[in-house]
This record gives sequence, C-alpha cells and structure tokens, in this order.
Amino acid sequence: MDDTSTGRTIDIEVGSQEVITIDLDILDPNPEDVLDLLKDGQCKIWVWTKLAGEYWRKGYLEAAEKIARTAIESFRANGNESHLPPIYSMLANIQIAYARKAPKLILPDARQDNMKGEKSKEDYYREAAQLLNTGERVGTESGEGVRGALSFLTRGIQQLATRSMDDALRSFDGVLIEKPTNVVALLGKARILYARRNFREALRIFQDVLRYNPRCLPDPRIGIGLCFWALDQRSKATAAWQRSMEVNPSEWPAQVLLGLEAINSSKNDTTPEAERASLFMHGTRLINMAFKSNQRSAAAANALCEVFLRKEEYDRVCSSPTLSIRCSYSQKALKLAERTIQFADTLTILTEGYLRAGRVSHAEGSLTDASKYYSAAVEGQPKHVVGAIGLAQMQMQNDEIAAAIHTLDTLLQPPNAQRSMEATVILASLRAHPRPGVSSSDVAQERAKARDLFDRVIKGFELDEIRANGHAAPKPPRLILDDMEMHLEIARLWQGESFERMGKALRDAFRINETIEQIDSRLLNNLAALQQMEGHFPEARALYERALTIAMGLVTDQGEAMSTTILYNLARVYEEQGEETLAKDAYEKLVTRHPEYVDAKIRQAQMLADLNRHNDAHELLKQCLVSQNNNLNLRAYYTYFLIQTNLPKPAREFVFATLKDHDKHDVFSLCAAGWLWYHQARESRDASPKGIEERRQGFRRTAEFYEKALHLDPLCAFAAQGLAIVTAEDALGSLGGALGTVPGVDDVQRRIKNAREALDVFAKVRESIDDGSVYLNMGHCYYARDEFDRAIESYETALTRYNDSHNVSILLCLCRSWYAKAAKDQLFSAMKQALRYAQMGYHIQPNDKAIVYNIAMIQQKSAEMLFAISPAKRTLKDLQRVIDQAAQAQKLFGSLASDKSSMVPYSRDIADQRRKYGDSMLRKGDEHLAAQRQFETEAQAKINAARRKRQEEKEKQEEVERLRMEELRKEAEKLAEERRLAREKAMQWTQEVKGESDEERERRPKKTRKPKQDAGSGDEAESKKKRRGGKIKKTTDGDGEDQAMFTEDEDLERPTKKRRVKKPVVRDEEEDEDDMSRLHTQKRQKE
Repeated sequence: MDDTSTGRTIDIEVGSQEVITIDLDILDPNPEDVLDLLKDGQCKIWVWTKLAGEYWRKGYLEAAEKIARTAIESFRANGNESHLPPIYSMLANIQIAYARKAPKLILPDARQDNMKGEKSKEDYYREAAQLLNTGERVGTESGEGVRGALSFLTRGIQQLATRSMDDALRSFDGVLIEKPTNVVALLGKARILYARRNFREALRIFQDVLRYNPRCLPDPRIGIGLCFWALDQRSKATAAWQRSMEVNPSEWPAQVLLGLEAINSSKNDTTPEAERASLFMHGTRLINMAFKSNQRSAAAANALCEVFLRKEEYDRVCSSPTLSIRCSYSQKALKLAERTIQFADTLTILTEGYLRAGRVSHAEGSLTDASKYYSAAVEGQPKHVVGAIGLAQMQMQNDEIAAAIHTLDTLLQPPNAQRSMEATVILASLRAHPRPGVSSSDVAQERAKARDLFDRVIKGFELDEIRANGHAAPKPPRLILDDMEMHLEIARLWQGESFERMGKALRDAFRINETIEQIDSRLLNNLAALQQMEGHFPEARALYERALTIAMGLVTDQGEAMSTTILYNLARVYEEQGEETLAKDAYEKLVTRHPEYVDAKIRQAQMLADLNRHNDAHELLKQCLVSQNNNLNLRAYYTYFLIQTNLPKPAREFVFATLKDHDKHDVFSLCAAGWLWYHQARESRDASPKGIEERRQGFRRTAEFYEKALHLDPLCAFAAQGLAIVTAEDALGSLGGALGTVPGVDDVQRRIKNAREALDVFAKVRESIDDGSVYLNMGHCYYARDEFDRAIESYETALTRYNDSHNVSILLCLCRSWYAKAAKDQLFSAMKQALRYAQMGYHIQPNDKAIVYNIAMIQQKSAEMLFAISPAKRTLKDLQRVIDQAAQAQKLFGSLASDKSSMVPYSRDIADQRRKYGDSMLRKGDEHLAAQRQFETEAQAKINAARRKRQEEKEKQEEVERLRMEELRKEAEKLAEERRLAREKAMQWTQEVKGESDEERERRPKKTRKPKQDAGSGDEAESKKKRRGGKIKKTTDGDGEDQAMFTEDEDLERPTKKRRVKKPVVRDEEEDEDDMSRLHTQKRQKE
C-alpha cells in the first residue's frame, strides 16, 4: 500500500449505461455512498478490496472494516461466497491492525489508566484467526482452495503477533519461495530471527528490505539499528535510527530508541555534567515526542514513566516542591506504568511496568499495592534484582523478615544466581539481627551466614577493582563499600568471634568516617576499646584522647554522655599503664562532674584498696550504696570487696540481703553465697553432732546456690567450678559428715581439669544431691547439645521421681525436647509425645496461654511434617488425625491472635501468621488424603499380589520337588533291579565255570617230569619260541578275562583263552619253572 501517486481513480458501472468514477485520493470518511454504489453495481471482489484498502490507507479503519463486512453480506446474498477469501484476509488484517492499538492485559483495579471498556489483543487475534479459517474453508468448499500470497502473509502476521514463531516462519518462507523479494515476508522473517538472537542473519534481511524498498514502512532501519546494537556496534545503531527519524519524522520507534540511548548516555560518570544534563533533556524530549505520536506504545510509556519518576525524586531532594506537584508527578507516573503493563508485548517491558507501578505505590505509602506489583514482577522474572529487592522491602515493612530473607536468598542462590551487591548487603543485614522464635543455635548460624555474605560483598568489590585495572570503580559498588553503617554491622557480627576481623571492620568504618567533616567519637571509642582489649595501651590511649576531644566539642547532651564514657575508659587505660596519678585525676573529674557516677567511685575504691587503705575504700563504697543501693554491679563489687578484706560474715549478710530484697536471681550473688556457705562449712571444726549437721547443711546450701546459679546461667564458670569442687571432694558425703583428711589442692585441680563440660558437673552433683533440679539442669544441657534422647531421659527422671508428674515446667521441657527430636529426625511419633506433654501441662494450668500456643504450634507442625514426608512413611489414620488437629490449631491461633489482653506471652502477629499459614497448608489436606488413600490401596494391592505370587512359586517349587523325588525313586528302583539281575547272572556264570573246571581236571592226563633239554635248533626251536611267545602275549591281554566272564560265544570259538583262564587253577610248580626258563631263553635270544 505504498502507491500514493496522484490522479488515482476507480470506475464503477451502475446499470448498463452509467459509469461513476471515484477519486481514490479524495474519499469521504463516511463510506455509505460508496457502499450503495458497490452494491448497486455488483462490483467484483477486487473493487471491494481496493476501496477497503484505500480507506485503510487514509486511516479510516472502521470504514474499511464496514466495506469488507458489507462485501461479505452482498456476496452471500448473491450466492457468490466462493469469491470472498480475499475479503476475509482483508478483515483479518484489519483485526490485526486493531490489535496493535489494543491492550494486551486489562488491569481490573487500575487507578489511573482504566481500560475495562476496551477489547484486548487476544480478542482481536482470535477474531482474525476465525476470519482466516473461514476464508480457507470457503476457498476449499468452492474448489479453488487457498491461493495467493495474501492469505499466507496474513496468516504469518497473525501467527507472529501471537508468538507462534515456528508457524509464522513457515508461512513467510512459503511466500519467499515463490517471491524472494516480498518485503512483508522478509520483515516478518527478520523479526523472528532477531527474537531468536540470530542478529547477523536478521541484519542481512533488514538490509535487503531497505535495498528493495527504501520507503518501506515499518522502517527496516529500526531493525537494522537493533541488530547493530545487539552486536555491540552502538554508533552504527544510532546512525540507523537517526536516518530513520530523518526519513520518517512522524514515526515513534526511532524517537523512543534515540531517547533511551541519550538518557543512558547521560548516566556515564566520566561525561561532563553539562553534557550529561543536555543528553538527559534531549532524551526526555524524544521520548515525550514518541509518546505523543503513539500513546499506546508500551516502550514509550515505560521510558516516559521513568522520566517522571526521576523528576519527582529530583524535585523531592533538591527543590522541595509543593504537594500538588508531587501528586501530579506521581499520578502521571502511575498512569504511564499502568499503560506499560496493559500494552506490553514482551516480558521485559511488562516486568518494568510492574516495577515502576510498585515504585510509585511505594513512594505514596500504598504498601499493599506496592507489594502486589513487586510480586507480579518477581513472578514473571524470579531473578529480577530490582523486583526482588522491592518485594523484600515490602515484606520488611510488613514485618515478614523470614519471607524477605527467602526472597533475597532465591535471587542470590542457584540456579541462575544473580550477582547483586545491594541484595547481598540487605540479606546479610537481615540475617545479622535475631528474629522472634529463632533458637540460639539458629541465631548463631544466621550470624555466620551474615558474615559470609558481607565477606562476599567485600571480595566482590576487590575483584571489581582488579578488573578495572586502575580505573575508577563503578559508582553503585563504591557507594555500598563506602557505607559506614555496613562496616559497623560487620564489626558487631565479629564481636566475640575475631578481634582481628572486628578491628578491620571498625578501621574501614573509621576510614569512611574520616572523609566527612565530623568524625564520630563513638567510633573512635570502639576502636580504642578494641586496642585496649588486645593490650595495645598506647594506641588505645591516643584514640581515647582524640575521641574525648571531639566529644567535648559537642554541646548536646549526647556529647556530654559520650565524653563521660570516653573519659572513664581513658582512666582505665591509665591504670593499665601504671599511671595512677592520671587515672586518679580522671576519676576525680568524673566524680566532680557526675557525683552519681558510681563506676568511677568503684575504681577509686579499688585504687585505695590496692594501697591498703581499706577503710577509705570502705567509706567510699558505703557512700555509693547510699546513692544507688539497687545497683547490682555496685553490690557485686561490694561483696567482692568484703570477701577480699576477709569479712565473710558481713559479706554473707550483704549477699543474702541482695538476694532477699533486690534480686534473688542475681547470679553473682548466688555464686558468692555458695562460696560463703562452702567456706563456712569447710572451715567449721565443731565435731559435735549438731556441728556435723550444721556442716552438712552448709555444704548442701553450697550445692543449692551453685545449682541455682547454673540454672539461671548455664555458662557461669564460677558456679560450674564450685559444683565440681563440691562433688569431687564428696562434700555431701564423708567430708560433710566427718572431719577427716582434707583433700589437697592438687586433687581439687585434677577434678576440675577432668570436669570440662557442664554435663560432667551435673552428673557429679546428681551423685551427691538427690534433687530433681539436677536432672532438670542436665536435661537443659543435653538439650543445648542436641542430645534430645538423653535430655528426655533426664527430664523424665526429674518429673516422675521428684515431682509426681505434675511439674508444669518440666512437662514443657519434655514437650520442647520431644518437639526438637521430631524436627531433627522427622519422627511423627516424637511429635505425638510432644503434644501429649503439652496437653498434660495444659490440664494442670488451663489458663496458661503460652501452653495453648505451644499446643497449636505442635498440631500445625505435625500436619506440616506428615505433609512433607512421602506416603510410604505415614498412614492414612495418622494423616487424618493431624489434619483434624491442624484444624483445631487454626481455631486456637485465631483466638490467640484476637486476644485483647494487655499482656500475652506470645506475639499476636506471629499467631495470626501461623493461622494464615495453616489456612494455606490445610487447603492441601484433601490432596494429601487422596494421595495417601491411593498409595495405601496400591501398596495393599502390591502386597496381595506379592503374596499370591509367592504362594504360586511355592506350590510350583513343591511340585517340581515332588516330580524330582518321583524320578529319583524310579531310577533307584531300576538300578536296584539291574543290580539284582547282574548278581543273578554272575552267580549263574560262576557256577557254570566251576562245573567246567572240575570236569576238565578229571579228564586231564597227569604230566611226567622230563629232563631239561637245550633249546634246540632249526625250525623246531623257532616253532617253540613263537608258540610260547604268543602264549605269553595273550596272558598279558587285559580284555581276555572280561570277555571270558561276559561272552559265552567267544569262549567256544577261542579255546586258548578258556584254557588261559583255567591255568591259575590247575598250574603246578613244574609249569611255572618251564615258563620261567622260556622267558630267560627269549631274553637271551633278543640280546
């Protein structure tokens, strides 16, 4: 449709005489008159399509559609429907043209850009496909089939618009086979190749289109520029777009691309500020022009939305505009973002639209909308960095820290892990802070992960600096690395773990802090404290003095507080360096400025005590107690002072007063009381029964105080050492009851060395003191070591042996241990035990809401556990029970979350979150039940089938064995019969041979002895040799005897054998001699 030459007309014949000429360059927007002429003249189909196309070229799309639809009605009425395929193709193209300006997604809750009254692209594409199918059907029914390139091109364009790339490519290739220079097919194929990232081939085709038709629209120069840009030839891309803008100044694609290129160039830090501002303004103008040209372009709307967001941020930071201007920017940006979402054709543009809508809602404080938009962005592109960070921010605003951690973890973990320093720092900060409901071991693991994440950020920046090879590092990473708060957080994470890493983080923070005008004295104080703990007193002193100078320059109350703390720390360094005068002056200054500062007075008292001025130190401490009698640190030091000055009785009275009137759970006071009782009992020399009983009572009290201290603080080394000493010396046994030989110091040290773990201490205490609290504390230690079975054993002992199964505290400890065991080993039976103990505690204290919360938690976790394991490890009965319990837990969580009491022993928010989580979990209950039923049915069927198969195999084996035994029996019978017959035959033969031998013996004549003769000579001698030689040879034949035994016929034919067999029976000595002589004669002849 590129023929725009002047003087174009078309003639329509009306009747037989009249011809009306229509000037195609001057068309009435209202096509009614033209329609009347077309119908009256019964024009051919090409006239209708020609006029519809001309109206379309003029921009009268609705008129063109009306002409096409009227043509269909007219030809159907005349019975000429077979001529309509071109009209159907025309209508399909018109629907595709409508779709180009239709929203792809209609937001149901759009606040600024409401598109509910419009049809979506999908509707137009569906109608276009129906029209194409109708055209093909009509052509097939008429026998003409589908002919011409128009149908294939229309089908290819429709397939390309619906992202059916393979089908579209086949359609375009079909056209190009017949006409290789068809620019529409070439443009379509080039777009498909570009989408498939085959940029070089796409570039070649775009260039061919430009060569075939330099005035082609859409302009192939846009595609050429995009291909050059993808091939990293930015200057050629920009030149192509600029040429496109020169040739087609009213077309918007080149304006958008050039505008984005100018704005991106303005972000280059190496470009001068004036040039950057000029580039930004130029890009903004181009994008604004593009949006005015096509207000339904998602790319233009997206770019313009970003411009408005930047303007709003700039004005908010720099010029502080009025609220109305801010609202105007916000509303425009939101409308453009919604426009982007609704008209986006690609996932990237759609995600950008959601992100910008989320940013606008976030800036307005509409967290619900912001969360919705960020979630949509992450759902489309789970690894989008900005989307994940925005969603995590919303989750943090909603106090969903675990969800925020999961979101950022998903972004940074494989597959397709993203490298984002911003997200890594946020995730590390989230992991660094403890969360409600997280155990101490999990907190330690989270802190370790946070340290690893921060290390990854630091190492990543170092690698970037190496790759930069001396050039300036990118600005965002540089800003992150120069964040002082991040380094301070790293220092807090390494506190107690590594002084070296902690010091490095503090020094990095100090380096950053030095770049600003005012140095933070608190940072200097922390650095100095670290140096002091490492024993670097000169360095610590210099830092303290510098920090003190800065803090004293502050006029606020905070400056006074900081200077006080820093001066105290400086005085402690003076003490460590042995400069008593400077330390004394510093403490006096502190006391003068703050008479209530007891820490300074305590140090003054210690300095006096070091000088053996105990009375002065005592008076000073008494003054401190008068002003701050409730200060437990002060009372602890005073107890220490009394013990050190050998005043055990006042010390004991003071400790008991602390425990009685101030804090009965003060660990230091408990340990001091235990030591005082132990010292008093050990030093007692009263051998009377009353004295022995008091001594025993004193040791018992010692163990009680130490045990109580360990119960409050399982890591209290002093209490653990005290219990080890009491147990090792058997203070509750022979030592407590009699004044025998006191163990030496070596024995005590040996026992302390062997008692390395708290469990050993409690085991020794258990042997000495028969009290349930010992087992309870042992259970605590086992639980802390994750030895849940032994913890349960200890708790059970404490519960059943000492508390008659009615101690709620121990019941809850058992519940906790079984729950932890279930979670660790994934044992549903353990989870049932945890629920049983929680219910026992609830029966004793039904008003304890913490127990109710635990019951609900266990019930929900039981369902979660069974849902997570395979059907083979659970039963339908258990699954149904936990689902019912989980439903009950939902009610409990609901009541706990809605509890209006002023103080509750749980978090209402967490209870409500558990309820919501339970709702989502229980939705899968029916699915799990169905899966379990199916599994058990199939498993039972398999078992039955296996049983039947085993039975059949067993019966088959038994039958085979029976047949084998029967065959063996028959063979044995046959063999026995053969043996019987052989024996009978042998006996018969023996009898026959015996009878014949007797008969021959009777008939044989008796032989006379003859004198020996010479062997003779001649033939006679030779004849003898041969006869005797032959006889000897026959006697050596092994088969002759067998033949004589079993073959009677051969015996008759060969009598010589028969005689040979008989010879052993009848031969006498003379014959033996004759035989020997013949053998000697033969031997001599051979020689």
